[in-house]
Amino acid sequence: MSLTATDHHFLAAVFMFSWLITGKTVSGDIESDKQVLLKLKAHIRLWNPVVNENTFTRWNSNDEFPCNWTGISCNTRGNHVTAVDLSNKNIPGPLFRNFSGLPELEHLNLTANGIYGTIPDDLSKCRNLRALDLSKNIIEGEFNLTGLNNLELLDLSNNRIQGNLQLMLPARSCRNLVVLKLSSNNLSGPVDDLVNLCRNLHSLDLGGNNFSGNLSVQLDRLLEFSVPMNNLGGEIPSWFFSENCSLRCLDLSDNFFIGRIPKEISNCKDLVSLNLYGNKFSGEIPPAVGSLLSLQSLLLGENSFSRDVPESLVQMSNLSLLDLSRNGFGGDVQEIFGQLHQVSSLVLSGNSYTGGLLSSGIFELQNISELDLSDNDFFGPLPVEISQMSNLKMLVLADNQFTGSIPHGYGNLSRLQALDLSFNNLSGSIPSSFRTLRLISWLMLANNSLTGEIPAELGNCSSLLWLNLANNQLSGAIPPEFFNIGSNATAQLILLNQVGQTASGFSQCTNLRRWIPTTGSPLSSFMRFAGRKCEIKWDFLLNRCLPFSLCTPQVKRGAGYLQLRGNKLSGGLPPEISKMQNLGMLYLDDNGFHGQLPPQIGSLPLSALDVSKNVFSGEIPEEIGTLRRLQLLDLSYNNFSGEFPGSLSSLTELSKFNISYNPYISGRIPHTGQLATFLQSSFLGNPLLRLPIWMENGSRKLRPSRNQGQEGVRFPNSSSFCLFLVSCFWVMRRSHH
Repeated sequence: MSLTATDHHFLAAVFMFSWLITGKTVSGDIESDKQVLLKLKAHIRLWNPVVNENTFTRWNSNDEFPCNWTGISCNTRGNHVTAVDLSNKNIPGPLFRNFSGLPELEHLNLTANGIYGTIPDDLSKCRNLRALDLSKNIIEGEFNLTGLNNLELLDLSNNRIQGNLQLMLPARSCRNLVVLKLSSNNLSGPVDDLVNLCRNLHSLDLGGNNFSGNLSVQLDRLLEFSVPMNNLGGEIPSWFFSENCSLRCLDLSDNFFIGRIPKEISNCKDLVSLNLYGNKFSGEIPPAVGSLLSLQSLLLGENSFSRDVPESLVQMSNLSLLDLSRNGFGGDVQEIFGQLHQVSSLVLSGNSYTGGLLSSGIFELQNISELDLSDNDFFGPLPVEISQMSNLKMLVLADNQFTGSIPHGYGNLSRLQALDLSFNNLSGSIPSSFRTLRLISWLMLANNSLTGEIPAELGNCSSLLWLNLANNQLSGAIPPEFFNIGSNATAQLILLNQVGQTASGFSQCTNLRRWIPTTGSPLSSFMRFAGRKCEIKWDFLLNRCLPFSLCTPQVKRGAGYLQLRGNKLSGGLPPEISKMQNLGMLYLDDNGFHGQLPPQIGSLPLSALDVSKNVFSGEIPEEIGTLRRLQLLDLSYNNFSGEFPGSLSSLTELSKFNISYNPYISGRIPHTGQLATFLQSSFLGNPLLRLPIWMENGSRKLRPSRNQGQEGVRFPNSSSFCLFLVSCFWVMRRSHH
């Protein structure tokens, strides 16, 4: 049947009307979503009134089509927002409470922003959510995701969430989950039930929580099962590794498992990473492990395995990391290790070895990039053969009984990034050949008996940020060239940040405890918080930020430190110290430095400055008052003179302060502000210094400090304390509005 002209006109009118209706509906849908996004922008601005140019700041209310906004994605029709990605934007505050106003939202990523408070009920109304990432924030309390039945990925790791996991994640809500990451929280509940309920899980990470009990469930469906740093225990039954095992990554580290490793682990042919570190496994390492030909990482440290390391490990051609530290093997290093030519990271620390370094053949392993032999009982000279291991990036020989001088050949290790020879009995001078270590970031020579001057050639180490020469017998003045260290560390720091933890994993955690200064350091309270979570320590060391703050790949000023305490150094502190713009902590205490502190020290991004127990004289530089990040300032036991600088009142972050025994300092300590919160012991031995009356008479009781590590806070009377509380309330109210 042919259509008449009238029919054509009628159909065209119907089409146009339909298009107008559809277009209006589409426009209305996206307009509604746009208004929700603008409310999100207003919410972020409310809690972050001063914010840098950021993704959401460019969201313009005049735009008709928000799908082009950075961080926003829409469906193919362009009528609804389907994804919001504001990850790593440093926008702390409570979680936005109207994401359900985006009815088609499928992906929400707010990781690493410092978001705090609880998860609002509104989020459970986002029925179409498939991926939710709120990791690396400060979210606390319990969560209820009962309505999120379509979730495939849920990442709430590195928060402060607590409670019974099974009650917060019922079976219906986890039936579609493929990836579940809840590590580093305070969760509890049975692990087995969760595996049984979430039938589609492929990846499960519950590390760093309070899960307990035995493991009595097969992991046939899982590709990754990670439960480190919990309270799980008991023996691993042989049927745990079934014939259908598809695991690629298994991490049971830092728990309380006992007994032997079942030989049935060989059923997991696809295993790439096996981490059983920090348990109570015993007996022989089963030779069946050698049949895991895909295995790249094998961590069996801190257990009680026997000395008999199976020869089958030689046939594991893909094995790159082997950690057998802290098993107390004793005697000589086993010769099996000299046959593992495929291994690039070998960790044998804490085994009470006494010899066998040469006979084992490990110095002939040319693929080795990381070698950790620390915390053993090796004695005699440092092995010169190490200088032939041209691929070494990390060499740790600390906590042994090595004697003699440091071989000049160690300067030939041109790829070295970390060298730790601390806590030995080494003598002689620091080799000038270290000038060729252009990539080195860590140089740890502390707690030896090294003598001579600090070589000016160290200034060639432009990547060197963490230098610890403490507690030796070094003498002489610091050469001006020395202060070039760390002048070109940006590229190396970014590389370390991208790599994250180096391959040696838990061994690095042990090393970090030695590498991060804690005694008399602003980091002491942080280290207690971090516990054994090495990744948190790593982030903090590189970025000077906690995991719930913004950690970007960009280098933050103040990441490095210089420790020279406990030597016999003398002379003045050259003004060239101002070159060390990556220096965050400076320890020069317990030496013989004299002269004036250079005012250029005020240009450094310091959080800790300790020049106590020297012979510094002259006035305290006013410029120290510009170091607003300063948390530790110790000027005690010197000969400073002149008027106490009023600029120090600007140091509002100070948690430790000491100016004792500088008898020529005069002036008045202010009776308000941060300096007035310290005890009288911070000002002893200064007869010309006038203290607030409540310090002098010592009649008032102490109240706890608001800063971790602070020595104490005094309030002169009850009315002052009331004013203090009123002021705090006013500040909190003002910041809220």
